[in-house]
Amino acid sequence: MESSEEAEPAGAVEAPASKRAKEGSKNRSRQRWRKGKAKASRLTRNMDLHTMTQSLVTLAEDNMAFFSSQGPGETARRLAAVFAGVREQVLGVEPTLGRLLGMAHLFDLDAETPANGYRSLVHTARCCLAHLLHKSRYVASNRRSIFFRTSHNLAELEAYLGTLTQLRALVCYAQCLLTINRPGRLFFEGDERLSAEFLQEYATLYKGCFYGRCLGFQFTPAIRPFLQTICIGLVSFGEHYKRNETGLGVTASSLFTSGRFAIDPELRGAEFERIIQNLDVHFWKAFWNITEIEVLSSLANMTSATVRVSRLLSLPPEAFEMPLTTDPTLTVTISPPLAHTGPGPVLVRLISYDLREGQDSEELSSLTKSEGQWTRELWQRAQQAPRSRSLIVHFHGGGFVAQTSKSHEPYLKSWAQELGAPILSIDYSLAPEAPFPRALEECFFAYCWAVKHCALLGTETEDHSDSDQKALGVMGLVRRDTALLLRDLRLSASSWLNSFLELSGRKSQKTSQPVAEPMRRSVSEAALAQPEGPLGTDSLKNLTLKDLSRRSSSDTSDTPDMSLSAETLVPSKPSDINFLVKPEDPLEEVEARNELSAKDRGRGALDPFPKGFRPRRSSQGATRMPFHSLPIVSNPFVSPLLAPDHMLKTLPPVHIVACALDPMLDDSVMFARRLRSLGKPVTLRVVEDLPHGFLTLAALCRETRQATELCVERIRLILTPPAAPPV
Repeated sequence: MESSEEAEPAGAVEAPASKRAKEGSKNRSRQRWRKGKAKASRLTRNMDLHTMTQSLVTLAEDNMAFFSSQGPGETARRLAAVFAGVREQVLGVEPTLGRLLGMAHLFDLDAETPANGYRSLVHTARCCLAHLLHKSRYVASNRRSIFFRTSHNLAELEAYLGTLTQLRALVCYAQCLLTINRPGRLFFEGDERLSAEFLQEYATLYKGCFYGRCLGFQFTPAIRPFLQTICIGLVSFGEHYKRNETGLGVTASSLFTSGRFAIDPELRGAEFERIIQNLDVHFWKAFWNITEIEVLSSLANMTSATVRVSRLLSLPPEAFEMPLTTDPTLTVTISPPLAHTGPGPVLVRLISYDLREGQDSEELSSLTKSEGQWTRELWQRAQQAPRSRSLIVHFHGGGFVAQTSKSHEPYLKSWAQELGAPILSIDYSLAPEAPFPRALEECFFAYCWAVKHCALLGTETEDHSDSDQKALGVMGLVRRDTALLLRDLRLSASSWLNSFLELSGRKSQKTSQPVAEPMRRSVSEAALAQPEGPLGTDSLKNLTLKDLSRRSSSDTSDTPDMSLSAETLVPSKPSDINFLVKPEDPLEEVEARNELSAKDRGRGALDPFPKGFRPRRSSQGATRMPFHSLPIVSNPFVSPLLAPDHMLKTLPPVHIVACALDPMLDDSVMFARRLRSLGKPVTLRVVEDLPHGFLTLAALCRETRQATELCVERIRLILTPPAAPPV
């Protein structure tokens, strides 16, 4: 496999020497090269943008002049041309990068959290420039040497020049966003046509350069070989998948059967570009699930902590009663998931580092779903630990279309050990077979089941003598505001399908509400349709579930039927949703917009490039990207950013850990900004140089371990909050 890193110098003609001497010389050469690269990396990180670009331009001009004087040879001509291209793109991209840097602070959460998509794009471009700078220095120092690997260095330079060119195109798009959106607002402001045009433009850009020789250049070095393996696996998997169409029969061996993608980075990038053009969700579902193949999952578990308990449970689809937060003598009925497929069991995985009281009970054992061999005898001999004061409920990643708790089990085992608390990971049903809101219904049902049966899961049942603040089990750990939000969630998930039909122009028939679900009806009316309290003066935050229950029984005749409640899924007024937070200082916004030149403001969204610059377009043709307004797009339970303010005010303290190099970074920043504008406690920590999904790479390197420890620290802060200062 040819690495994207600079290879150590090697001679075209070997001097006669012993094998041991040659190996020793090669090792010393490799060590010197690595030390030099590490030193160069530290220097470029500390350089300001202008110094870096000027140094690179100077080196490019020097190398261009040298190779231009080397005669009419094809290799010398290509080297001169590539350095001429480097000079052109560097001079073109520097002003725009400087402009982005000058305004990026306007989109941060605060001065202590300098992170947003603009900063990430600048950082990525800097990484590319730094690699070109290091490569240009190397060429300038070694171009006269007989050990200079001309073809290898030419391939590296051409690959990174192509990457820089495409990055410049993305920077131009970002500059257009600056002219369209106001400071602090990281998304389009309601113009769907403009959003569609930008998406279409982006879809036509060639992206193969990011998956070939330059793959992972922006991430920490320890991550790059892993990403390279995944990319090789993806293109190999894509070949097998297209032949099989459904992906059936594709195994782990498919990841490594196409060796040509390992030895030819350019072919890998081109194949990646070709494959991803017309793949559907079923491909990604199959590929993301490849980690659950027995061989790969066993290897992952070998590096994780050893736990006493890891049991897959099947929760029966039976309704049960839950006590109200404000008054445990009153109850509400929690019905099983119903959307799309009707009542069905919900799978959850219980993970506990110690065997705790209740976890080996017959009642819990009756819910256990077989996963193959299971040694109950070890449990019987194990000494039981006391019940934990906390329970962690975990919802795994995978875009709601792929993976299960098994994919995330390795880091969950470590969490269970470090936090000293059992973890319940929900194996919700996956789309597209189980569309929204089925997964949401199952998550809520499983959460409520865990609260009610916390003693079976190894969690203490709290003393709820203080009925105003405590209820059964883990519910005492959350405020009544959280309980109110979760009832809202249950409501929206159950009624979404009928609301979709109504908003699509179909007339649904009203049906009476079952007597067993009075809370769903009353919470909908109060939380979604009536932001004001029962008397028109109390805010929703002060409206308790007890109030809602009494209102439900006394105002039945005025309660709207849930099957046709389109209004309950979206705010009654557009102003109710304000996810585009206004800047704290209006003058700052005016000054920032004045910084944009008239030329920039007049540039159209579809023509963001300066004269003479044209990035590479995909050879696969334009991808059709439908962009329709559907009810689900505005559903607050699809994304919290879509929720109205009065719903977000019911949230407990929120802690977010995001990646600077993650497409979801801006969502995290905007959500934190919105919560802060509502006066809600929120923290945002952004880790550098790591990809999305770093939790599954926790054992890979120091950087991923540190980021994972940060997540554990945030969870520990919730489980054991700091003591209040003395009054």
